[in-house]
Amino acid sequence: MANEKIAVITAGGSGMGAEAARKLATDGYKVAILSSSGKGEKLAAELGGVGITGSNQSNEDLKRLVDLAISNWGRIDVLVNSAGHGRRAPILDISDDDWHKGLDTYLLNVVRAVRLVTPVMQKQQSGSIINISTAWAFEPSEMFPTSAVFRAGLAAYTKIFADTYAKDNIRINNVLPGWIDSLPATDARRNNVPMQRYGKSEEIAATIAFLASDGAGYITGQNIRVDGGLTRSV
Repeated sequence: MANEKIAVITAGGSGMGAEAARKLATDGYKVAILSSSGKGEKLAAELGGVGITGSNQSNEDLKRLVDLAISNWGRIDVLVNSAGHGRRAPILDISDDDWHKGLDTYLLNVVRAVRLVTPVMQKQQSGSIINISTAWAFEPSEMFPTSAVFRAGLAAYTKIFADTYAKDNIRINNVLPGWIDSLPATDARRNNVPMQRYGKSEEIAATIAFLASDGAGYITGQNIRVDGGLTRSV
């Protein structure tokens, strides 16, 4: 029990969040999963963990998840923040309400969960936070305006948090997926990727698992692109 590691995954009922939960469970973590669909509870039961149905846009639901993990296992070693989808439209067609929804979906989802787990990790003097972002955070696309805008903000938030809490041995990093097989595939998108293929959800999960591991113990404040070379940086 003393060596058991615990991972909390938000928006983990399907897609990359669910794949991350499966990978971490395979690596020996006990998992606590939040999803709005009920799929997270089912997946958690299959993986020998715990889950609740709720929203990462609700402080109350997130607190229930964190409290459940603590009551069961007494600690939280890893937080994985996944997300749903905001409005996609030409940039001038996005209403104020939809911009606010994007803020809730792509930035505050992380802020809320991090606020809850940080005191737990401070007490432990250890922890790893991994946020699933997007390859278009630094190379914005008109296809994903609210995602690109607020995940650029997430990059800034992550760097500030890393600067503040590295002294407590709490690490935080963002994973930036490109075209992944959980999305509809098109030839045009595939051909635009230097590797000439969509990425696999399992590849994103493997990156998350690495960032959660002791092998990534000197990595914090980073934005890790996992996109087949689609958005290369200097």
